[in-house]
Amino acid sequence: MDYDDMLDRAMEETPDIEGSSDRFEVPDPDIRQEGNVTVYENFQDTCDRLGREDDHVMQALQNELGTSGHIDESGRARLTGEFSERRVTNAIDEYAEEFVLCSECGLPDTHFEREGGVLLLRCEACGARSATSG
Repeated sequence: MDYDDMLDRAMEETPDIEGSSDRFEVPDPDIRQEGNVTVYENFQDTCDRLGREDDHVMQALQNELGTSGHIDESGRARLTGEFSERRVTNAIDEYAEEFVLCSECGLPDTHFEREGGVLLLRCEACGARSATSG
């Protein structure tokens, strides 16, 4: 086998990786008001799709919205105050941008690593590593 044959064989055996984050879709937040509390009904589904711990997502959501809250026994986020679906969507999009999508290739194939006390986002697709603020 010469080099070109080996290259062709390698290309055939390499899985196709989408070149964009189109395959990554976070469900729209299902929000309802309950007095002075905003209940995020599908919070657990969102965390599952993001591939992140619910406590980490909740902390970031609270910081972004400037409020307090907790996760109830059913996996719903209960946020103090009234927040529109659009505002919560924007906060989740910010979270995904900072803590899920790779800053180099834009793919969601990332996970957290801690190195020397610094939290890093490592991409499985391209190998990039970047520091996060959380």
